[in-house]
Amino acid sequence: MRKFILIILSAFLIFGCTKGQKADYKWTFENAESEHGMVASASPLASEIGIDILKNGGNAVDAAIGIMLALNVVEPNASGIGGGGFMMIKMNNVDRPVMIDYRETAPGAVDIDYYYDEKTDFRQVTSLGYRSICTPGALKGYDNALKKYGSKTLAEILGPVIELAENGFEISEKFGAMITDHYDTISLNEYTSALFCNEGIPKLPGETFTNKDLAETFRLIARNGVDEFYTGNLAQELSGEVRKNNGYLSVDDLKNFDVKIRTPLKGNYNGFEIYSPALPSAGGMQIIQMLNVLENFDLKKLGHNSPEYIHLLAEVFKQSFTDRYEYAGDPDFVDTPVNDIISKDYAKKISEKFTPGNAGKDNTPFGKKDESISTSHLSVIDSDGNIVAATQTINHFFGSGVAVPGRGFLLNDEMNDFDPNKISPNRIEPFKKPLSSMAPTIILKDGEPFLTIGTPGGTRIITALVQIIINLVDFEMSIDQAIEAPRVHAVRTRLYIEGSIEESTIETLKSFGHPIDVKGVKDLYFGGAQGIVRDPATGKLTGGADSRRDGFAIGH
Repeated sequence: MRKFILIILSAFLIFGCTKGQKADYKWTFENAESEHGMVASASPLASEIGIDILKNGGNAVDAAIGIMLALNVVEPNASGIGGGGFMMIKMNNVDRPVMIDYRETAPGAVDIDYYYDEKTDFRQVTSLGYRSICTPGALKGYDNALKKYGSKTLAEILGPVIELAENGFEISEKFGAMITDHYDTISLNEYTSALFCNEGIPKLPGETFTNKDLAETFRLIARNGVDEFYTGNLAQELSGEVRKNNGYLSVDDLKNFDVKIRTPLKGNYNGFEIYSPALPSAGGMQIIQMLNVLENFDLKKLGHNSPEYIHLLAEVFKQSFTDRYEYAGDPDFVDTPVNDIISKDYAKKISEKFTPGNAGKDNTPFGKKDESISTSHLSVIDSDGNIVAATQTINHFFGSGVAVPGRGFLLNDEMNDFDPNKISPNRIEPFKKPLSSMAPTIILKDGEPFLTIGTPGGTRIITALVQIIINLVDFEMSIDQAIEAPRVHAVRTRLYIEGSIEESTIETLKSFGHPIDVKGVKDLYFGGAQGIVRDPATGKLTGGADSRRDGFAIGH
């Protein structure tokens, strides 16, 4: 019966549904331009809230936090206060960005033996249900950034977000498809099902989606501050719901969650300064390493998305993932040789081992074979030149599938970002942060802001951002062209190719020895990047948002 329902719903999604009030924005997949401020996010409604904050005197940090909270309303399947993330902030009066790490942590009472027992299905128990939940850090991260760098109060920022949750919005085709595609996850929890379904039937495109429970939760936080979530009655509710269902999250885990202020990694690619997150995100380390290696080749001569170019990318990507899985983990638990991995000397040695026309073998020691295509990114630049790049997540779409009754938001399944091999540096341990691929990145040129960029997509975050940066720097594309261009991804031995790449190119790559998986055109698998370019000479801002998601860039 369930399969029959999903088939019928898929037909609705394919042929369209006109029920419900119409949205008042137009889709655009072209560059957005402005001289005074720009935002780019995965949702037009969230972007509009961000730009309104800028218009009303807020700075880039205020706008970014408004967008992140709004995404909890309009894209609740991908991020929210039940999760965590990383925020890169560069204020105009400092030379380099700062990294705010509010990545979730494993609860203190986790039973390590349970997860690594041979009778336990690691993937199942870490990706669904109460034992997949790590301690959420999002609200503490927002609060930290706002108090240090913002100009508005959390209550002020929450005002329009509460109104959006209360009044609702029209479900887009992509959001509707996500609800239907993840019906099995949603239907496992009675309250989660009530949020996204009508009496067990997934809500459809064109219907109005309201979340009055989330509006009330946000009102509570606006009145009492984020302490309500971490030490107040809401903390008791969260912990109580998880513990009574055999999960591990405790009140003490919430109370003791600590936001980390870290120094981002710095690289240089063809004269551009790259600032990207430090561990526990492997994203920054890998982006800098990959660009260092690729700098040794004439990419323009190879030709964009030629067989030779894609082969080179694939071999560089695979080597970087080998290093990641062998060495990287939470820096409070693992000593990773980051400086060696991102050194130009090591990159030169890797480049000298490259063999044209011959796919290398898999030397990856650990690493998950299943991963999320979820997460959400946003970029903001204000009129004063303050910059934010922020990526946040609840891990898989719809996270753990668990939503606390009456509270309107999903809890993460970040336990799944630990490695299933207990000798991995990314193994499960109490209070440890799972390794991440999230890589919100800020790029400067001659010390002046040039780019804020990021994307969702698991390990594809890293390879997508490398390709976008190359598209901008080497192939001189506009930001939207750079984002919309077809992408590839490679890890272990397999090469993943977006469907719009020429068939002759794919056949040549097969002859090089690459096992290939061809994905769809504009496939969600390859992420949903949001970026803003600032012309260092004129200060003109150009925004691009990915049509692989409901991306939207807007300026004022």
